[in-house]
Amino acid sequence: MLKIKTTNEKLLGPLQQVTGIVERRHTLPILSNVLITAAGPELEFLATDLEVQITSKAAIEGNAEGAVTAGARKLYDILRSLPEDAEVSLEAKENRMVVRAGKSRFNLQTLPAADFPRMVEAKDASKTLRLPQKALKDALRLVQFAMAVQDIRYYLNGVLFSVDRETLRVVATDGHRLSYASRSLGEDHGSVEAILPRKTVLELIKLLGDTDDPVSLAIGSNQARFAFGGIEIVSKIVEGKFPDYQKVIPSAHKNHVSLDRPTLAQSLNRAAILSNEKIRGVRLVFTKDSLSIICTNNEQEEAEEGLAIEYDGDPLDIGFNISYLLDVLNHVDSQSVTFTLGDSNSSALVQLPGRDDFKYVVMPMRI
Repeated sequence: MLKIKTTNEKLLGPLQQVTGIVERRHTLPILSNVLITAAGPELEFLATDLEVQITSKAAIEGNAEGAVTAGARKLYDILRSLPEDAEVSLEAKENRMVVRAGKSRFNLQTLPAADFPRMVEAKDASKTLRLPQKALKDALRLVQFAMAVQDIRYYLNGVLFSVDRETLRVVATDGHRLSYASRSLGEDHGSVEAILPRKTVLELIKLLGDTDDPVSLAIGSNQARFAFGGIEIVSKIVEGKFPDYQKVIPSAHKNHVSLDRPTLAQSLNRAAILSNEKIRGVRLVFTKDSLSIICTNNEQEEAEEGLAIEYDGDPLDIGFNISYLLDVLNHVDSQSVTFTLGDSNSSALVQLPGRDDFKYVVMPMRI
């Protein structure tokens, strides 16, 4: 039997931190639940999908002992609907848990804590390092949109995480575009590399703070463990060899142009209204000091946007997937971006002016 009495505020935050990986409907019903374990004045919430496991802790008044599993989303929705300062009690007995707050009462079904499938934590962590949370979060945020989604090349459904001495590099690609970000770590951390699954990356971006507080990272042969701010994430590592991203990044293109990011994004968004819904193609036509953005669709409709720019390179008519261009423009925060271009059959390189810590490569398309 488990009996807990505390304020809603103390339960809601830690429960929210673990609930993101829980599916409402799962082939294993217990995986839709959260494991709640009380040990003295500390309450632990644990959720897993057998690929990623997240644990968070809450401090409660008094002492409680015991463990139970209940529907994670249902419990979270109940607590979220209550005032933050509400006094809440959780009481689990047999196969039920009663949640009480004021005159509200909710009766939830439970499953035995002993049946909850915790991930077996690997003991072979070859490397443990500490990074500022903000550095890791910013780097992952700049590449996550280029990850593949359910690609049969499973190693593309995630992010390459690479530490080389004093530099952290993260890379994502879906085969059509590639995003690269690096951060200086300030001290030598040796060398370690792993492919983190898509879900792990998205949860890290959501849970990491915008602070210099550290995140502790241990990487083994098939598992990575992140610990920060009372949260622990244990994740499987994707097997497979990540593509050689260095070969993909153009180095010999000679046409350079700096473009105002908000202006370019607004023009692309307007032109996209008349783009082909399936292929989402856009033509960028560069002539001296001018850029034309052209979209057409199957109904013979056409949108054209003209921008005055500073460009003295080769005349160029090149096509791209407009969504891929908008993705990068929406995820960087600089006022301007630099495009480096070859010919109409070559990839384009997008960078931030004066910086070498971000590169985005997008393949051209025939339109």
